[in-house]
Amino acid sequence: MTYPPLSVIAALLLGAATVFGFAPFEWPALPILTLGALFALWQHAHSPRRAAWIGFAFGIGLFGAGVSWVYVALSTFGDMPAVLAAIGTAGFCAYLALFPAAAGALCARLAPQGSPARLALAATLWTLAEWLRGWLLSGFGWLAAGYAQTGHALEGFAPLGGVFLVTLAMAAIAALLVLALQSLERRAWFDAVFAVAAIAVVFVAGVASSTLEWSRAAGEPVAVSLVQGNIEQAQKFDPAYRDKTLLTYAELARAAKGRLIVLPESALPMFADEVTAEYVTILREAALRNGGDLMLGLFFFEPRAGPDEDDRYFNSVVSVGSATAQRYSKHHLVPFGETIPGKAVFGWFIRRVLAIPLADQTPGPDYQEPFAVAGERVAVNICYEDAFGGELARRAVEATMFVNVTNDAWYGRSLAAEQHEQIAMMRALETSRPMLRATNTGITSIIDHRGREIARLPWFTRGILEGRIAGRSGATPYVRFGDALVVAIALAIAAVAVFLARLRRGA
Repeated sequence: MTYPPLSVIAALLLGAATVFGFAPFEWPALPILTLGALFALWQHAHSPRRAAWIGFAFGIGLFGAGVSWVYVALSTFGDMPAVLAAIGTAGFCAYLALFPAAAGALCARLAPQGSPARLALAATLWTLAEWLRGWLLSGFGWLAAGYAQTGHALEGFAPLGGVFLVTLAMAAIAALLVLALQSLERRAWFDAVFAVAAIAVVFVAGVASSTLEWSRAAGEPVAVSLVQGNIEQAQKFDPAYRDKTLLTYAELARAAKGRLIVLPESALPMFADEVTAEYVTILREAALRNGGDLMLGLFFFEPRAGPDEDDRYFNSVVSVGSATAQRYSKHHLVPFGETIPGKAVFGWFIRRVLAIPLADQTPGPDYQEPFAVAGERVAVNICYEDAFGGELARRAVEATMFVNVTNDAWYGRSLAAEQHEQIAMMRALETSRPMLRATNTGITSIIDHRGREIARLPWFTRGILEGRIAGRSGATPYVRFGDALVVAIALAIAAVAVFLARLRRGA
């Protein structure tokens, strides 16, 4: 019987340990150390195939431990048979693990074993693999290493180049740590001192950048009320429970004190044309009483326009109150949960094995105007849309704050909600805009423009988070350039590393 090499087993354990660097554990140095250990394993890999297996094992550990909560949505609330849900979750984690596998294989192919060039490639290719994972095939940038630095030393790079620039800084430190240890082992004192000095420069640059102020207050703080209805996911879309849901949100809206009241994603689990005029009046009066506006999530239905077209369903947020009614429809849909890739091939299977309501939605327009409500310009994003930094950066230009409405009840009491909160904090930091989060079961929170959570409601409780927050104006470098800066830097370093590796081979 052939057993996996120890390097592959070590990589698997390192990947799983990396999860403790993210929320809710938040050991920010841990991902740097585990990346350093991964890069050391790549340094000793004698072939691209071995390096790929090491990267794949690391990815299986990371995503198997970190995002296996997908199983809860598929099995517990999607009614998928347990075996199929387990296979689907394993397949999803395996797909995500292909990205570190590809990074490892390229490192070993492009640079000699044990060389500084391979370390430089490890740092840059890891970063580029994370960036690619964040947009390829709709993208899933969850657990990008940079998120672990939210609230910590290297977060200052986020307004400059987003979460992936933070990742690059972490990966660079990890590679330099390996270089320092290798240099000490060889008694190459100058190389060791250089590596340690470079680590210090990266840390100082991150800390110094975090002291910069990229935006300014756009007016006086506005009073906000963020509503957490805590409707059980098993009952949320049950027609028999609908009246109780409507009553719950009507009572919470009446009790809210903010000029801006926000209800969560699909707070009303129904189509807009099913909401009675009387109920809309209740919500509007709640907003008018506070001299402002109320935002809430619900669905819109548009019948097919012709015999060759399908009915259209939109996951939307609308406003009622002092301002003209406005609407935002979710643009970046969840594959297999809100949209069906390759519907002609997979549609019948998804509809048969998954009991997810409205699993075949229509995306809203790529660009939608911010809401003009409560004296602010509010850029809306729904659920995991806030995982896409480049998309939110483009929306930040004309906005003074973000509002995210979410229903993370799909994932039960897993790590998903805390990880999602950390992602939202990174978006606020990148754009220097406050982020208001109204969720069904948690985490409902107020995040300031520096990515600091200043208030939250307890998880799985019903209530209203009251607070005051000022909108902001001004643009960070990340808002102006998006991910282009970090991609350019990573590619440039990788190109130099490959050039030097070829020179060494030709010498």
